Amino acid sequence: MSPTTDRPLIRTERLLRRYKMGRETVEALRGVDLVIEHGEYAAITGPSGSGKSTLMNLLGCLDTPDEGGYWLNGQLVSGMRDRQLAHVRNREIGFVFQSFALLPRATAQQNVELPLLYAKLPRRDRAQRAAEALARVGLAERAKHRPAELSGGQRQRVAIARALVTRPSLLLADEPTGNLDTATGEEILALFDELHRAGNTVIVVTHEAEVAGRAQRILRMVDGRIVSDTSGTGIHGS
Repeated sequence: MSPTTDRPLIRTERLLRRYKMGRETVEALRGVDLVIEHGEYAAITGPSGSGKSTLMNLLGCLDTPDEGGYWLNGQLVSGMRDRQLAHVRNREIGFVFQSFALLPRATAQQNVELPLLYAKLPRRDRAQRAAEALARVGLAERAKHRPAELSGGQRQRVAIARALVTRPSLLLADEPTGNLDTATGEEILALFDELHRAGNTVIVVTHEAEVAGRAQRILRMVDGRIVSDTSGTGIHGS
């Protein structure tokens, strides 16, 4: 899918998602309507059990809704099969996880190259693009280091480089500062600010008000619904 800038990057209509827990049915999402434009920086927040993780999984094409529609870059993805969703994830979405999710025996360079390996890019192209992504997050000199040789903040930067290496339409971060101390977390948030200023669309899922406040928009969820859509402090500027 190529960018279609005359349409929103993300549009959802009446997304519903239910889970069976024993004999009970839990309604994790109860009709979510959402529009995210190209180049926006949004935060999805809310208490535990509010549905924000479920919504993240749907936006990230890790799951599909029981009802409703989801369009990414103008293409309906909510009805896709697993193989099609995997293709969309690899090309269109860069993920950043709280746990970093790096391969411990691989170097930073090899970790960043991994999505390109799945995309079957030639070795030379993989190496070049991984090096560029590491430089973009300020880790060019750490390319040959393994995760155990890196600080928590550096590991998260490697994870961000890996998310960026496919040049995705959407950067989706799940509690990206959850395993970091305050100072290191601030560095990572500053990096997201830079990425947004460079034109990346960023969605951060977080329960922390300070993290959510960095975004342009704060979408607050309660009981499977978006109950407010407000402006962040925008301290990064735009």
